Amino acid sequence: MPHIPVEYTPPFLFRSGHLATIYHGLFRRVRGLDQERERVQLWDSDFIDLDWSYSDSPTHKVVILLHGLEGNAQRPYITGSARAFNKAGYDACAVNFRGCSGETNKLFRSYHSGATEDLHAVIQHILGTKDYSELYIKGFSLGGNMAMKYLGEGRNLPPQLKAAVGVSVPCDLHESLKRLLSRENYLYARRFLKHLVRKLKEKQKMFPEELPDRLLKRIRNLKDFDDLYTSVAHGFKDAEDYYEQCSALQFLPNIHLPALIINAKDDSFLGNACYPFDIARINPALYLETPGYGGHVGFYGEQNITYSEKRSINFFEDLS
Repeated sequence: MPHIPVEYTPPFLFRSGHLATIYHGLFRRVRGLDQERERVQLWDSDFIDLDWSYSDSPTHKVVILLHGLEGNAQRPYITGSARAFNKAGYDACAVNFRGCSGETNKLFRSYHSGATEDLHAVIQHILGTKDYSELYIKGFSLGGNMAMKYLGEGRNLPPQLKAAVGVSVPCDLHESLKRLLSRENYLYARRFLKHLVRKLKEKQKMFPEELPDRLLKRIRNLKDFDDLYTSVAHGFKDAEDYYEQCSALQFLPNIHLPALIINAKDDSFLGNACYPFDIARINPALYLETPGYGGHVGFYGEQNITYSEKRSINFFEDLS
């Protein structure tokens, strides 16, 4: 599907990508949402926690929400989406990736951008325990990469899965990493790394031999983290191998279900390869919107409803 022109013009202050990113990451508040937690036991003895919220009336539709790096199901971009979908007649299942629900997961591994086996397990659990005829996915940043990779891997997708939306998707993980390590994004990268290392120190208590102090001291940036932990814990040769295998970009041509990527042009986390114009032109199932504004997982909207929240609902509804 060709690149879709879009008219999104936020108030003047939010035409700064950094301000849009920071406001929605640190200052946005979402109220009026009740979530119920469900713990799902995984095939490898680990667990994932799901936070459910429900439409006011019975529905046959559910949306799975996937957070970004070091996020969780209580981040405003997740709760805002859940609230908007609930009001539109969808139940919402907000996934906390392994180790992201406030409790360290049991295994040495945790989560990463390409862990579609965990997304598949959540989908199978939902379809095996609840009666939904329509299932949708919405992922943010890391979660958006995971969603697009899942659709394009060539696995047999359940007929209930109808479509997906990815917001601020780092389609090329290596390019996104290089952007994060740039001077412009120094504060963001430092914040991410601080949270990741803090979690690793908690995991060190369970796996002291695999995570000695000398190893943790070598982690000075996000690339070090992926070289010394992510790749080792999840079976990749190194960080480069992880980025190469898990970037959604290579899977986009194989997507056959309707999929929408919303990547703002002023998103400082995304490199040129994260705007897959050429692939969108030749794949009729892939829709690409690149608003001039929005930052990273920003997209300010009036009445505390973001552009991406409205657009996701409209995209799913237009398919019905």
